[in-house]
This record gives sequence, structure tokens and C-alpha cells, in this order.
Amino acid sequence: MITHLSDLSTETSTETSTETRPARPARAAGSAQQDSRQLVLDHLRAVTPALESLVLNVGTLAGWGVELAGRLMAGQRLLAAGNGGSAAEAQHLTAELVGRFDGEREPFSAISLHAESSAVTAIANDYGFDRMFARQVSAHGRAGDILLLLSTSGRSPNLLNAVDAARKAGITTWALTGAGPNPLTDCVDDYVAVDAESANAQEGHLIALHAVCRAFDAEVRRTREAQR
Repeated sequence: MITHLSDLSTETSTETSTETRPARPARAAGSAQQDSRQLVLDHLRAVTPALESLVLNVGTLAGWGVELAGRLMAGQRLLAAGNGGSAAEAQHLTAELVGRFDGEREPFSAISLHAESSAVTAIANDYGFDRMFARQVSAHGRAGDILLLLSTSGRSPNLLNAVDAARKAGITTWALTGAGPNPLTDCVDDYVAVDAESANAQEGHLIALHAVCRAFDAEVRRTREAQR
């Protein structure tokens, strides 16, 4: 019998298809996707308590924006610190102040204490991780400055030591934390505690920082217009 090339092609294609395409567990994949969707939905719904905490503290956040604007326009400085994701949010805030938020304005002095890697590693190596922020507060801070600390737990020793150093230097201390009370809310001059799971509290902190920036920019604009 003569076998045509087209027949060989068909047979080879069929064999290859059978050998290299394992059966797909459709039900298992669908179940996993459904589980993932539910996890994502639960996470998004858990943001609501964080937002509710911020709404309850709207007066504090607005007051921080106005106070921060007054101090920075007078030549004072903001110092900010946190660990891990909170460090990233501290740096987010200082970038908004040195750069801009959502409108053109003058730059202001703001330093993220975790961001200078050589100083951070030198201090941690010579004095211990718990003194990493406190020594920088003593170096950079002046009376009338503001120190803003971010922590979902409110228990980080390096932040608590920074508060102590700030108090000795006459620096005002604020904190954004997770659920309170906690050691950090107990020792700062003012705080907003976001009553939510750790990840959602951290998301709430970013919203809070943007809210402060909005109040900050409005106060800078109002003051500069009045001075014209």
C-alpha cells in the first residue's frame, strides 16, 4: 500500500497531539481561580475599616497638613521614618514635599531617615539597629522640626528610640500606626491609628499621607497668595 505524505502528516500530528497534550484539570483550575478571586475580594473589602478609621481622624490629618505647611514655610524640616513597607511610604511622603504633590509649588526640606544607605549601615553596625533612626534624628533635627513615624505594629524599638531622641531635641512627633493603643501611640505628640489588618492599615497610611499633602498644598497656596 502506498502511503501519501499527507497521511503521514496527519498521523504524526495526531500522535504528537496525543503524546504532548496532557489532560487539563479544568475543574481544579476553575476552583483555584475562584478561590483566588475570593481572596482578592476579601482583601479589597478589608480596606473599608482602614478608610473608616481615616474618616474618623479627618480633623487630625487636616491639622497635620496645615501645621506642616506653616513649619516648613518657616524653614523647619520634616524627618520621616519607618521599616520595610513603612519606610517606602515615608520616602513617598518626603518625595511629595521635596518634589511636588499635584500642583506646582516651591520645594520643602524633608528627609527619609532610612534612605541614606551608608549612614544607615554605619550606624546600625556601630550602634545597633535600634539606634539607627535615633542618631539621625539627633544629627538632622532641630527644635521646631517634625518627626513622622510609620508603623503597622507600633512596636519597633528603632522608632521608639527615635521618639526619645526627638523629644530631647524639641522636635514634634507624629505617628501613623495600625490598631491602637500601642507603644508608639503612647509616646508621640499626636497620632492616627488605622484599625485594620496590617496590609490594609499600610494601604490606609498611603491614603492618609496623600490627604495630608492635599491639606499641605492648600495651606501653602493660601499663605503665599496672602503674602502677595
